[in-house]
Amino acid sequence: MGRQVLRSATSVGANYRAACRAPTRPLFRSKLAIVVEEADETVYWLELIRDAGLVKPDQIHGLLDEADQIVRIMAASHRTARGKPQQSANHPLAQSPSHPVEGA
Repeated sequence: MGRQVLRSATSVGANYRAACRAPTRPLFRSKLAIVVEEADETVYWLELIRDAGLVKPDQIHGLLDEADQIVRIMAASHRTARGKPQQSANHPLAQSPSHPVEGA
């Protein structure tokens, strides 16, 4: 699971960099979509690590919170880049994660 976190988390940075250097708007949007997917995958793996008891919840709380914030920021940026209006509060990315960060 640790390797999966490493892969998805580093993919966030690599694809964000690629998005920032994209020569066209469609390529920018495409790379930003990958950033959102990889950031959300990182949250998933962190939640699994926490839920499996491999790390104490208070030790992973900050990482989960920050990863969730990155997902939200990148999802909002992707919506803006696509020219879509803000999604409703009922949309999954507008809500807390299904496994909320403990202690929050």
